[in-house]
Amino acid sequence: MSEAPDWLTRGAPHVWRPYCQMKTASAPLPVARTEGARIVLEDGRELLDGIASWWTACHGYNHPHLRAAVQAQLERAPHVMFGGLAHEPAYRLASRLSALLPGDLDHVFFAESGSVSVEIAMKMALQYWINRGVQGRTRFLSFLGGYHGDTLATMTVCDPEEGMHRLFAGVMPAQHVVALPTDDAAEAALVARLEEHGPEIAAMLVEPRVQGAGGMVFHDDEVLRRLRRVADAHDILLIFDEIFVGFGRTGDLFACGGAGVTPDIVTLSKALTGGTLPLSAAVASRRVFEAFWSDDPGAALMHGPTYMANPLACAAANASLDLFEQGRWREDVARIAAGLAAGLAPCRGAPGVVDVRVRGAIGVVELDGPVNAGALGRRFAEAGVWIRPMGRVIYLTPPFVISDEELSRLTSAIVAVVRQEGAARPR
Repeated sequence: MSEAPDWLTRGAPHVWRPYCQMKTASAPLPVARTEGARIVLEDGRELLDGIASWWTACHGYNHPHLRAAVQAQLERAPHVMFGGLAHEPAYRLASRLSALLPGDLDHVFFAESGSVSVEIAMKMALQYWINRGVQGRTRFLSFLGGYHGDTLATMTVCDPEEGMHRLFAGVMPAQHVVALPTDDAAEAALVARLEEHGPEIAAMLVEPRVQGAGGMVFHDDEVLRRLRRVADAHDILLIFDEIFVGFGRTGDLFACGGAGVTPDIVTLSKALTGGTLPLSAAVASRRVFEAFWSDDPGAALMHGPTYMANPLACAAANASLDLFEQGRWREDVARIAAGLAAGLAPCRGAPGVVDVRVRGAIGVVELDGPVNAGALGRRFAEAGVWIRPMGRVIYLTPPFVISDEELSRLTSAIVAVVRQEGAARPR
């Protein structure tokens, strides 16, 4: 291992890193640049990125079309406040997202991060009922295995047992967290909960098709149809959190569109800008928006992140949509799905492996217990790949531009590590 660069040594005592115990965590790997599906370290080593920087860099790093769009916007206006002012990139992006989303999801509220967009969706849902004169709708219903962010309100709708936020139990109001209605019995249990507590519930939140950070748990589209029916029957808003699965990851541009189920609000982020700049959106249906359309100033949504609709980020998002409109991504996701299925298949039946599953450009090897994410991550890096296991899963969510040879390198690295782990188990 080469000597750490000066900037890392000088800055390390002052940077608080995410998701790690600072006292015991290994030093991070210093990055010099990125290109395509590769991360180039300061010492010249290249890591093949298997997770697209937390699922954001769907078109690969440093894509020339995205880079050119950001550079052109930088020359015009890098930022301007969105309160009382408007700019073309945001208004064009809102129009394009509305046209691409199903149904009447056509009112776009921009923010900077995914967690904040979920908080905004929750705030919309609460005020929707207040503006309609309905009292007592102050709680939310979400699902076991779900993850919706790390901010205070979003922590309350994450899985309270399997998630990362158990330390904060009792800090915020408890929400209703139940099993996904994957069968008739679970649907009956959901209905029973709503029959008892429905008058206090403002909305249900779900990650459609894949519960991401909660363990890469898949469910089929019938679950979403059940939720829509149940929400309508009990007059409850339905929020889809598509921060992970949105923009092609499961094979459709949006899971809601592919499933044929239109929520009342959908949240977007992650791949929205193709992994270039922070941006998120909470997109509301006409029904929700009209509850705020009033002569009463007090009925307005009083929210406004400082950098909302940042022109640079909106320019990047528009450029990303250009690439999606070209359509190549569909072939790439199908190709990646086939490569993941074939490449990860040797993990089936290995000691400690309980499941191998693929959906779109998501491949998952689930183990029978939590992994040492730091140790396994270092082993992957030594093999020349960037993979960060979490919980009980080792997963891949590569950039759509990854080549077949690069994808094979990623799956081979996982197979090798899984076999080594299995061989090390006591017999």
